[in-house]
Amino acid sequence: MKSDLNYHSVIRMMGVLFLVLGMAFIPTFAVALLYREYLEAKIFLACLVPCFIAGLVLIKAFPPKEIKTRHRDVYLIVTLCWLISSVVGAIPLLAAGTFNNPIDAFFEMCSGFSTTGATVLSDIEGQTKSILFWRSFTHWMGGMGIIVFMAALLPSMGIGVQMIAGAETPGPTMTKLKAKFSDTAKDLYKLYIAFTIAEVILLLIGGVNLYDSLVHTFGTVGTGGFSNYGDSVGHFQSPYVHWVIIVFMLLCGINFNLYFLIPKKRIKEFFADEELRWYLGIIGIVSALIAICLFVYTSGASVDATGFEGTSIEGAVLLPTGIERTIRESVFHVVSLITTTGYAISNYDVWPTFCRMLVIIITISGACSSSTGGGVKVVRLMTAVKFVRRGFRQKLHPNRVVNLTINKKPIQQQVATDIVYFIFLYVLILFLGTFIISFDGFDLTTNFTAALTCLSNVGPGLNVVGPAMNFTEFSDLSTFVLAILMIAGRLELFTFVMLFSPRFWNSNRV
Repeated sequence: MKSDLNYHSVIRMMGVLFLVLGMAFIPTFAVALLYREYLEAKIFLACLVPCFIAGLVLIKAFPPKEIKTRHRDVYLIVTLCWLISSVVGAIPLLAAGTFNNPIDAFFEMCSGFSTTGATVLSDIEGQTKSILFWRSFTHWMGGMGIIVFMAALLPSMGIGVQMIAGAETPGPTMTKLKAKFSDTAKDLYKLYIAFTIAEVILLLIGGVNLYDSLVHTFGTVGTGGFSNYGDSVGHFQSPYVHWVIIVFMLLCGINFNLYFLIPKKRIKEFFADEELRWYLGIIGIVSALIAICLFVYTSGASVDATGFEGTSIEGAVLLPTGIERTIRESVFHVVSLITTTGYAISNYDVWPTFCRMLVIIITISGACSSSTGGGVKVVRLMTAVKFVRRGFRQKLHPNRVVNLTINKKPIQQQVATDIVYFIFLYVLILFLGTFIISFDGFDLTTNFTAALTCLSNVGPGLNVVGPAMNFTEFSDLSTFVLAILMIAGRLELFTFVMLFSPRFWNSNRV
């Protein structure tokens, strides 16, 4: 087979990646020193120095060349960046003894960088602060995308970074705010950092210490979901803290490009965005339905030993009571799941079946395009609904021409086609993943929601992988498959799946 891949640019990009990973280890190294965790400090130092050296050597050995970056190069570069980041990120977890199994460590870092938040870590609170800080910091790095993070830190890569970043950007299309993509990346990170600082300050005001504020802010703005507590955000028995996190999860599930309309005094245009209206509408409707259902089925409330409200004690299903608490729980979990953050303040796995079905639906939905959230994305579902509606109209009026539009602008044929392809591919991979992990012998709900929550980058599922549980029960094969599903879902499927096509590696095949 003959391939026309530009390996020079691929290797140079790996050099940039290693340099950025070296920088990323620095904050955690500082945390380890601050808390006098000297073993972990040595481990992170032993990781960041080789990363810096490897990065500098590769960048020096492979200088920029006037070779056009092609789609084949892009798919390989982006996939390698995410896989290598997960492998390198797993090294401290193995060296510190957090995991003895490399597959478990790889799963944890795939979950971190892809902002999924699923975990195979049983004793979360028994880990050192630097290790827990690192796994949460990977959320913050992966939230905007590793390539975008690299472009913001090192704008002069010598490679066509816009096309590369477009292959990892969540959503059907990528919007460039400025002529140079590096400037766009910087603007996005300014907003991202502003959200981060704002949430940390508000959590501090609510009595949360700085360390906990940083960890949960990383998980919120990156829509990841890792917590340093086994009972997630439910550890904080504070409605104020819950509402702060709700607000920032909701904000980070919105298309970040829309925020740049506000300084230009285009507020009306901001709220007129069709995807935003659907996103807020879904949150409002589903939250109301779940709240009403919980009111109807309420049979008491309690807090179990893990701190989760609404869990089952000796077979009794305990649901939230009180108007504010019921509304808060329903809104929190709807926003957490639709933005694919995965935080929890109670065990929604004991909710009535109607509510659990709604949980599955919004897990599939996901957030807005060009946000830090995962899932299918609201814009794709919106377009699919319009396709169906157009089909009905054309059945009634065969000669009628019905155009598909978003924000009153026609949808490009290629974009519409790609959306249909994506949905079919999503369903295919979802069922394939469910089939493979079914060999472990768990029930259908566990298998389906485990594959679904990993592919949609949500985190918790139902039953064995519910919010009060984790993924430790799966075999090594299933754990590896679920880790791959996380990366595939984060890269919008096509970028990752393309590498499994023989045509990708053989340019002579059409």
